[in-house]
Amino acid sequence: MATSIIESSCPSQLKWRKVAYGGMQPGFDDNHTDESFLEYMVMNANVVKRDILKVMLDSVSISQYICIVTLVVLVWAYTLQSTINENSLLLLDVSLLGSGFFVLLLTAEMLYFNLLLNYVLKISFFITGLYVLSPIYHTLTWSISSDSIWALTVSLIILHLFLHDYSGSTVRAPGAPENPTFTSNISSNASIVASLLIASRLPSRLHVFAIVLFSLQVFLFAPLITYCIKKYSFRLHIWLSFGLMVVTLAFAYRFHRVLFVLLLGVLVFVTVVCPYWLIRIQEYKFEINGPWDEAKLCFDITE
Repeated sequence: MATSIIESSCPSQLKWRKVAYGGMQPGFDDNHTDESFLEYMVMNANVVKRDILKVMLDSVSISQYICIVTLVVLVWAYTLQSTINENSLLLLDVSLLGSGFFVLLLTAEMLYFNLLLNYVLKISFFITGLYVLSPIYHTLTWSISSDSIWALTVSLIILHLFLHDYSGSTVRAPGAPENPTFTSNISSNASIVASLLIASRLPSRLHVFAIVLFSLQVFLFAPLITYCIKKYSFRLHIWLSFGLMVVTLAFAYRFHRVLFVLLLGVLVFVTVVCPYWLIRIQEYKFEINGPWDEAKLCFDITE
């Protein structure tokens, strides 16, 4: 605790100065401050000045993933209505898997043959296990009413969107160690459970296998693919994101007008309103630093 000591420039005048240690000095209170106390005050030293255009471009990643999840929900809805059959779903699964590997090969900085072979083996085991477990998933929720399934699925998708890591900090690049967080694990598990709930309402086991494979490909691997594209070229990321928004809005309009209006409102709110809101409230941010703050120790360790 910083205290004061007394120096005497003349017998009738006492001078206060700040030292690291010491006891209470006669003539001054323990909480005494003099005129020099506020000389080293700094205001808003660590406040980051944000540009609205940069914030809007950064928010595109959020809108992009919202569109991806919306497309997954639309595929679920069309499959439940028997508009998309199991053969079309399997073709979609193969197309997504091939496209994902192609993008990964083009954008990854370091992707060795052994690592690629490891990916192929893991995905093969994953698909095989999923196909073996499809009969179980098919009968998983027979004793639960459909209304409860729809309500739980919607809640899980909202939870998934709310807890998803939009910054990409937990995305594992090829060859990098895993660094999952608690919220990202909850988000992933919520999407998986929602996929299984929807799959349990489909008419055949092949439907179940195809829709679960499609859902898990998107929820588990789409963040990695979009992260690689963004890291490879930010401009390409922006163009693909806006193209994805247009496609998603077109499918939403075709499916239902209310869904189109709701999705359009969410995209405008996330991409335009929220950045503008952030810039405006930045004016009210007030941060004060001074000699009363705790000291930050920095150690320079050299080998």
